[in-house]
Amino acid sequence: MATKKDKWLQLIEFLVIGIVMGVLEDVIAIMLATDVSFSWRIVFVAFFVALPFAFFSELIVDHPRFWEIFGKGEKKALNIK
Repeated sequence: MATKKDKWLQLIEFLVIGIVMGVLEDVIAIMLATDVSFSWRIVFVAFFVALPFAFFSELIVDHPRFWEIFGKGEKKALNIK
């Protein structure tokens, strides 16, 4: 059984990975969609854009019971038993 420390460590690990991947994705999109050259200002802006999405993904979607709860709501909406 995972301890509370292990859960926090996993949360932080995936949050950092989510932020890094989000920033990388945003920087690539900015570079391809605009004519700007690379600068740390772009990385800074991309970081603040990626941060809320990483938090949302980690705390809500990656919650162990999210799909169980989401699935129940979907079944109720479709009248499936």
